[in-house]
Amino acid sequence: MRELLNRFATDYSVSEHQLKGLEDDQSSIHYPTVFLFVGDEAGHAIEPMMRSNEQKWDNNAGVIYLHVSSKAAAYAESSNRTGTQDRLASKSWVSALQGLVPDDSDKRSVRKEISIAFHKQGSHLSMLNQSLRQVSDTIADYGRLYASFDRLHLAVITQADDPMNVLIPEISLLAQSIFEQMFKSVQMDLYALIKESDQSETFGYAGAAGISFLRELEGMQQPDYSYSAKLQVTGDGLAIPVEHKQAPLFDLVYVLSDRNERGMTTPNGMQDNYEMICRILLLKNRKRKDGSLHANDGSYNNSSFRNSLVAESGRQGFVSAGLARAMRPSYSIALTVLYHFFEHMTERLQREPELDSKAKLAYFGLDNAAMEARIAELVPGEERLMDMTGLLTSGVRYEQLRRMTLSEAEGALFGDSSEAFFHKHFVEPADLRLSEINATDEIRRTVARQMNEQPIVTFYQVSDWTDEHKEGSVLNMVRMRMRDLAREIALAGEELARFRDTRVEDLKFQRLPFMDKQNLRAFIRAFFDTVYRQQWQLFRLETELALHRRLVAELELLHESYRLRVLQMNGLASELKEAALQSIRSADDYIGQNVFEYYERVTHGVMLETEEKRGASFLFEERFLGNVSGLLDQGEQALLERLIEVCRKYVLRAEPFHQSFEQELLLRANVSVAYSNRKALSKDELFHQLYRTLEEQATIHIRLLDYTHEHRYEEKYMFGDQESDFIRYAIGVDETTRIYKLGSVHEKRSSGVEKLNLMGGFHLEDLMYYRNGKVYYETYQQNGYEFHAIDHALLPKLR
Repeated sequence: MRELLNRFATDYSVSEHQLKGLEDDQSSIHYPTVFLFVGDEAGHAIEPMMRSNEQKWDNNAGVIYLHVSSKAAAYAESSNRTGTQDRLASKSWVSALQGLVPDDSDKRSVRKEISIAFHKQGSHLSMLNQSLRQVSDTIADYGRLYASFDRLHLAVITQADDPMNVLIPEISLLAQSIFEQMFKSVQMDLYALIKESDQSETFGYAGAAGISFLRELEGMQQPDYSYSAKLQVTGDGLAIPVEHKQAPLFDLVYVLSDRNERGMTTPNGMQDNYEMICRILLLKNRKRKDGSLHANDGSYNNSSFRNSLVAESGRQGFVSAGLARAMRPSYSIALTVLYHFFEHMTERLQREPELDSKAKLAYFGLDNAAMEARIAELVPGEERLMDMTGLLTSGVRYEQLRRMTLSEAEGALFGDSSEAFFHKHFVEPADLRLSEINATDEIRRTVARQMNEQPIVTFYQVSDWTDEHKEGSVLNMVRMRMRDLAREIALAGEELARFRDTRVEDLKFQRLPFMDKQNLRAFIRAFFDTVYRQQWQLFRLETELALHRRLVAELELLHESYRLRVLQMNGLASELKEAALQSIRSADDYIGQNVFEYYERVTHGVMLETEEKRGASFLFEERFLGNVSGLLDQGEQALLERLIEVCRKYVLRAEPFHQSFEQELLLRANVSVAYSNRKALSKDELFHQLYRTLEEQATIHIRLLDYTHEHRYEEKYMFGDQESDFIRYAIGVDETTRIYKLGSVHEKRSSGVEKLNLMGGFHLEDLMYYRNGKVYYETYQQNGYEFHAIDHALLPKLR
């Protein structure tokens, strides 16, 4: 069940974000962009980044993704991979340098061996040249998608502990040199991903390998860094030197970990880092729309930002980032609405119909008319009493009977034959017919028929009406009738016994003088018509009581069956409620506030409005939920699947679910507050809370030894509609006192808002990761591990 609920909520969340994304105004990137992924581990970032850019960038079709891997091609054209060729035309390429990392390679020297093999075996270099030139040619095919073809943005992405990043200088400079043949300049940044969690299997070694790369990277970013090697290879196999003169290799280096500045593992791990890389690229390479009214929006300036990271010594600092999103909590909304929809349906099922006691008894076939008909079928009719007058008598004369009691006279005349006749022709047939009644099937068929004919009565009412503890219970009515029957039987038995003790001469019938035979026959007729008619009536009452006992037992069993069905519904309600509340608890406290209360009102309002249009019982028509009891017969999953289908089609598509992010948040924030209540949050208070929440969640994704290190420099950017009230509020808040730059990226959107925090100026020795990994790095080296292919004298000193 949880899997079904998760799939429903996830599908709704994805479709809502896609729908809102379609309503959002996509940004465009100004210059061509290439994402260059180096190492096998970096390949995990490709698909998430492609999906993100597809949604955010309207000219994403021209973006190139190149993966330099040691494995065979794992990626083809994304259009072929996703099956959406017309919609997604971005290209992903793989330059598979197979054999570069042998399967049996010794990790003690694998980084060094990779570098040696790359330079020694010309096939790897030749293949890389070929891949980069294909990429260059492909970029030319997409020139029409960009505002300018003067510059190319090259984003190099690698995981710090991946051994293939030993080739970062070679791969990066080769790519830059080939792209510079087409573009006037290439702006090259490096994104170093640090994976600190889930390192139990590679504990120690991963940290040492990561520090070895960061140490090399620090050297690459020195102002006097230079590099020269024959990296370009022609089609004829001729090598051409590539030279990098004294300058940092990369424009900026970003270090992003799966642990944040507070030392906590980030909820979405590396996925957040992939999103951040895409937002940073957009920030650096965004095309400003023509006629923009926001010329002074604090736009990002790369040169200014880079210069702010340079220390007095000339050392350039690294950069990290944090990203926060405030989106409508669609996952929680879906589960919450489903629960409240279920509750509304349950209320309709529980609504008591206006039926009196007689109608309730009739529902189960237990009303007086139905019971009379049953007894008439069970007990032979009283007309058969006349057959008893033909019984043989003993020959006693009437005059001899005059002073006898009726019982004595019956014995004198018939012995026990009269009672035997009554038993054989009345009692035995009735008992046989009573025994043949299948009360279980009879009552269940009656209830099933009534449910079809009277859908207003549901299993909730059947459960209540057969519950002895509920007021107006049919079970109690039947038991009351049984008590009445027992009293009637006792009274009738006493009356019959008294009547049998009366004298024959007191019995009213016509007597003729001196006509003994005629008087005897008249007495016999009167005797059976009075005494045995009372006997027959008493027997009918006894039979009716016996029948009621059988039916009461079945009503009790029926109650247990329908009580379990009600418990099923209660259990399902508890499951749905807990799933909704759990999803709300796991969401951000602020963004998820009042979701349960607000969407209770919204769902109830939607249902009432729909009932006004379609009728009060529309939910139980076949094209909607249909027969809930029948669905339960198939199992809870069948009912839940139907509920989800109807909820998705007819509830979640209603107008109240189409609010903009800000409108929905404001309405939800004050859902439990009366209009006149002074505790209602004002828009400014709401925005202040949202602003603080975004700031707290946009925590930098790297942990430093000193949070306020001396070279710390920050810039923060809001991504959203600059004309919206919240973005205006955010830009203006603390405007005169803030010590960082706050800007915005205008994207007309209704789906939510994002905040990107950039923090730079720190150095290798400022990282907690460096302090912890340095011990392993030195220990592994002392034990014969070789991490570097270059002379140790050329490496920056360990700090």
